[in-house]
Amino acid sequence: MGLIDLILREILQGIHDQEEFARVKGDRLKFQVFHSGGSRLALAAAQNYRELRRRGHTVRKTIDSRTATLCLQTKQELLHRDHDFDCFEKVLRLRVVHPA
Repeated sequence: MGLIDLILREILQGIHDQEEFARVKGDRLKFQVFHSGGSRLALAAAQNYRELRRRGHTVRKTIDSRTATLCLQTKQELLHRDHDFDCFEKVLRLRVVHPA
C-alpha cells in the first residue's frame, strides 16, 4: 500500500497548524511513497488520456491521469472516492478498491 508524491503534497499543503502538519506527515510517511515523475510515466499518462478521450471520456485533472497510469503500470489497486477514475476502471481495467 502506498501513495504518490503528488498526493502527499496535496494532502500536506493545505494544513495550516504545524502540529497537525507533523502528525499527518508522520502518518502518511508510514506508507510507501511512489515517485510520480519521469518522462516514461508522463508519456503513458498522455496516451491513456488520449485513449479515454477517443472513447468519449474526458479526464479533468492531470494528477488523476498520472495516478491511474502509475497504478496500471505497477499493477497496484487504487483506493478512491472520486468518480473521475471510473473511466480508467471501465475502459483501461484499472483495479480499484471501493470504500464501503
